[in-house]
Amino acid sequence: MSAGTKEDPWNLTTPPGTSEYFMYKDESADPPVIVCQVGSTKLMYLSQAIDDLHTWLKAQGDWVPLGASDEGKEPAAGTVEAWGRSESNPVGGWYGTRKGYRGRFGMYMPPLLEALGLAEVTHDPRNNSMRAI
Repeated sequence: MSAGTKEDPWNLTTPPGTSEYFMYKDESADPPVIVCQVGSTKLMYLSQAIDDLHTWLKAQGDWVPLGASDEGKEPAAGTVEAWGRSESNPVGGWYGTRKGYRGRFGMYMPPLLEALGLAEVTHDPRNNSMRAI
């Protein structure tokens, strides 16, 4: 298992298995973030998203659809993506920190939780789901 640092990032694959990307924690940022590098695109999510998402998934008690979508598109209700933007989540809104690139929480965070042993993720061509372990 990688250390999740810039020098030793987590190497991940999207749930459908179509794209590889890497993530690492940047503890020097204020607040700390998880940097997600997808090709030349850099997204950033608040680090607390790992624990917060795991806690929320445990409360759901079953499989939850991922519902990944771009920042400009409205996510389907009840999905990981919708929760990652909801005013009712622990941060009161977006976990994504980079304006214009705050979406796709439901695409990139679930494989990280899976790699960390906190969740299971389905790996179908479309309409994937996850649940807490």
